[in-house]
Amino acid sequence: MTIKLEILNAAYMMGAKNIECSRIKELVPKMVFRRRLTQASKIAIELMDQVCFTQGRIMYASAYGELPATANILSAILNQEGISPTDFQNSVYNTPVSYASILQDNTSEILTISSGDNSSDRLLKLGAIKALDGDEILLLAVETMDIVGMEEINTCIDYLECGVALKVKVTQEKATINNFEFNENIPQSLKKLVSIASQYSHENRHIIEVKL
Repeated sequence: MTIKLEILNAAYMMGAKNIECSRIKELVPKMVFRRRLTQASKIAIELMDQVCFTQGRIMYASAYGELPATANILSAILNQEGISPTDFQNSVYNTPVSYASILQDNTSEILTISSGDNSSDRLLKLGAIKALDGDEILLLAVETMDIVGMEEINTCIDYLECGVALKVKVTQEKATINNFEFNENIPQSLKKLVSIASQYSHENRHIIEVKL
């Protein structure tokens, strides 16, 4: 079975180490709220602004989740130090979309999935099935891997931070995007989604076919 999705809007961000979220102060004016945000949350909020999405259902994916917060917790345990309540609160996979939904008073359905390097494929399949309801939904994925010691184990990723957002709806029209290759060395979990976003332009219609 296949489902076709029209890409209504798309955006992506990449950073060798840290993505500069230049508009976060404008998008999150309350300093107390802004200070709680993880880097993944900031990226997600900026991407949602770029694709003009505030209300509706969100399907979110991340292979590694809130890796910086998790690394801080493990480091504290290893060094027999107190665990930061903020790190503990932010260590769950759905942290970015939770903050975004609070910020925008979005009470619609939000689902978070994680499937390692296959997270792009799984998110597209989940989004395709959900889109059958006929509404516009957001597919969002973020990886933030800039943690202490990463340079000692990383040999293949040039961009440790990466995020992508696709606003989609179901369609019956023929697919126009068939190439899902992306040459930059970003986390494998996001490559297919970023490839789709990199081919998007406002001037043309972009449709993909998702095989379930």
